[in-house]
Amino acid sequence: MVATSGSAPAKATKHLQDALASIKHHQLIKSHVSPLNTPGDFRKLFWQFRGSVTGFKGYLNRFAGYAHSSGAMEGIHQHLCGRGVKFILGSQHGKVDKLVYEGSGVSRHCTAIETADGIVHKSALVVSCLGAFQAEILPQVGSFSIAKSWSVAHIQLTRAEADLLRGIPVLNVRDLGFFFEPDPETKLFKICPLGAGYINTDRCSGISLPLFDNQTSTQDYIPGEDERKMRQLLKETLPWLAERPFVDKKMCWFADTADSEYCIDFVPETNRSVIVMTGDSGHGFKMMPIAGSWVLDLLKNGQQELARWQFRNSREQDLKDWGDAVSWRIGTTKEIRTVLEEEANNSKARL
Repeated sequence: MVATSGSAPAKATKHLQDALASIKHHQLIKSHVSPLNTPGDFRKLFWQFRGSVTGFKGYLNRFAGYAHSSGAMEGIHQHLCGRGVKFILGSQHGKVDKLVYEGSGVSRHCTAIETADGIVHKSALVVSCLGAFQAEILPQVGSFSIAKSWSVAHIQLTRAEADLLRGIPVLNVRDLGFFFEPDPETKLFKICPLGAGYINTDRCSGISLPLFDNQTSTQDYIPGEDERKMRQLLKETLPWLAERPFVDKKMCWFADTADSEYCIDFVPETNRSVIVMTGDSGHGFKMMPIAGSWVLDLLKNGQQELARWQFRNSREQDLKDWGDAVSWRIGTTKEIRTVLEEEANNSKARL
């Protein structure tokens, strides 16, 4: 279910219309799409709504859905272990510190990776898909695939409350945020705000990398602006949850590109010994079942034939201009350190 609220900016409304236009005539999808034009339309479909859903307009796509990510990853891990794949995990054993190269110029190639425990693991081919941390290992990627973060928060429900919300549609209100049914085991109700995201730019390199909890006070933290968005979303839809405490608050980091396209290509000057997979822009997980085939295609063809997935060699667009570039980005990208400083100063001013 995709919608905008009554206070949505014009660009959010246009993005909604563009998204609907892209699917309403699709041969496979059109019969599954229903317009939602009034608060009554939303309440009729989503009977748990008790809020005013002020000015909500949107559509329901019954062809869409969501995946339980942690359960899917556990299943994949078990399957691959059964097929003989070896995983090296842990904060030291499983953390890659650097790639090891031999040669120079056109003959330069990667021969191994070194982990944080100092062990060197020989390799014939490295496929690097480190998400927001990609530029730590391949700094050149940081010029076009930017580490950005969005907030995530949860509400702890009782068993009866979780049962009440079981089976609800995924609701994505483009100017506020999104949520979906609670986890049946933990009874945690996940909610996320929408926006242009936050970056953490290193002043020397100009590369954004995730901000660690031990660098600053970000443990169990989300920006105040994001919390206001989420509470407004709950007030409009599930008002009985609007004042409940948020728990397990996180800043979720991933790799973002200006056009939301992936980069799946050989890294230049590695003699085809390193492949990078990056630029998931928050929509990569849904492609997990087939993403590996894209690497096989690259190896088979010897080059990336899709121009939009080729390695970029320079910054495509200034970060500040990314805000409304694609449908789910509303607003302006901000430096997370600046946000933290402003909120700390505001807290001092109120004392």
